[in-house]
Amino acid sequence: MTFRATLKATTTAVLLTGATAAYADGHATHPETGEPLASEQTFVYWVGDESPSFDPGLTEDVDGSAHARDLFEGLMNQDADGNLIPGVATGYEVSDDGLVYTFTLRDNAKWSNGDPVVAGDFEYAWKRAASPELASPYSWYMGLMALENVDAVIAGDMDKEELGVTALDDTTLEVRLSQPLPYFPQMVVHTTTFPVHAATVEAHGADWTKPENIVSNGAFKLSEHVPGEKLVRVRNDQYWDNENTILEEVTALVITDENVALTRYLAGELDQTQVPAGQFPRLSEEYPDEAVSVPSACSYYYTINMTDTTNPALLDQNVRQALSMAIDRDVIVESVLAGGQKPAYTFTHWATAGFETPDVPSASMTQEERNAKAAELMAAAGYGEDNPLELNLIYNTNESHKSVAIAISQMWKQTLGVETELANQEWKTFLETRGNQDYEIARAGWCADYNEASTFLDLMDSNSGYNDAAYSNPKVDELLAAARTSDNPQANYTEVEQIIADELPIIPIYHYAEVNMQNDKLGGWPFNNFQQNWYSKDLYKIAE
Repeated sequence: MTFRATLKATTTAVLLTGATAAYADGHATHPETGEPLASEQTFVYWVGDESPSFDPGLTEDVDGSAHARDLFEGLMNQDADGNLIPGVATGYEVSDDGLVYTFTLRDNAKWSNGDPVVAGDFEYAWKRAASPELASPYSWYMGLMALENVDAVIAGDMDKEELGVTALDDTTLEVRLSQPLPYFPQMVVHTTTFPVHAATVEAHGADWTKPENIVSNGAFKLSEHVPGEKLVRVRNDQYWDNENTILEEVTALVITDENVALTRYLAGELDQTQVPAGQFPRLSEEYPDEAVSVPSACSYYYTINMTDTTNPALLDQNVRQALSMAIDRDVIVESVLAGGQKPAYTFTHWATAGFETPDVPSASMTQEERNAKAAELMAAAGYGEDNPLELNLIYNTNESHKSVAIAISQMWKQTLGVETELANQEWKTFLETRGNQDYEIARAGWCADYNEASTFLDLMDSNSGYNDAAYSNPKVDELLAAARTSDNPQANYTEVEQIIADELPIIPIYHYAEVNMQNDKLGGWPFNNFQQNWYSKDLYKIAE
């Protein structure tokens, strides 16, 4: 086995003695920046809805992942620029053939109850996440990791003990792959790969994540959870780097109305909230130090039910093409949202590392040309003024999603005569409806699990757990499979994007920007992290 890379177990701050007392002093300064620290080290932020879960094996949404990154720690973390840094692992070695990774774990990592964090905790968690018994909505991610025997384990055709992960001893974790993946180390930053405390899981079952039961290994531990209202994390004094954690408490407040959240932010009740659609230009003028927009590794799209439960018209490629072309994406990003988003004619975010956005025909057309072509295609499908198409579009409850849906439905009406019924659903219900293909057209968004194009395009694989269109194209499957072992997969990605742009099981609309109002006294936010993976242990409040 040859040495490939070892990440030094350095910390992000100078070690301090009596850190908690020092940080409680309003005159204390940040050990790296020298900024004066506030005496009250709390962070309160907005979330739009209750997350389905923050159990690492079940987490499937952005907010749930943020909770999990505070409560648990995986093998590797990311720094403020998105680079890999040590987590529970201090480094790793990889075999010459790229099939075996050996992670070395630090010996001072502990669970919140004082138990040591050992390699066996990762082995248990990974086998649990891949097991049919858990039925994780993210088990497919373990498949993308190309773990040895993973597909057979997920399918229930092989015992989970055969999965390619083994604790060689308490501080050595061996991971065996079925094929080399050059971006594999990036994948272990994801919450699905975080460890769980086996004794707690076994003792409490589905209730193991309740505040009175949970045992976690992150920089924070759960102190309060009121579903639909708030989730509170406090410092974990057993965390191996607790002395360099500055925040004392982090609270996520569930506020379904973005405008209400903005009002509460301006009243000083929140340190961060999302900017409602269309309000960024005004807010950036009024609050130039607080209104923030940076590229974020997410794509916004409409997914189309491609099964026999859908509206039959949507199985006509001409109809899907017409619906896509009739969307004026410039109006969506410049007038409806106005927060720095960019129009999308391909799925993969334009800023994804190593990705070159391919040419697709509709992207180079003017909107007038698109509208004319859309009307022609719709007429060819048999729909028009005398036979208007009627569609149903669902989105999860959110004012920005509503604004986008209204604008697009008006574009479809004006250009194509399409009548669209809009319906919103609460987040958990929405996920179930979409995942069960109990819809016609649904709002969707995808945020990168790692910084490589496959994190987007693998959703188009026939077997992807988040292929909510139930789209199946053997050529796409073949191209994606070949890309995983290619030294230069861009040609495959280009062809997949071009197929998607032609067949349109999904309609890309825009690429995200992170558009927030943020307390200018909140320090340490990783604006340069493309995935916007943030860790409360790196944040701090600056004194007034």
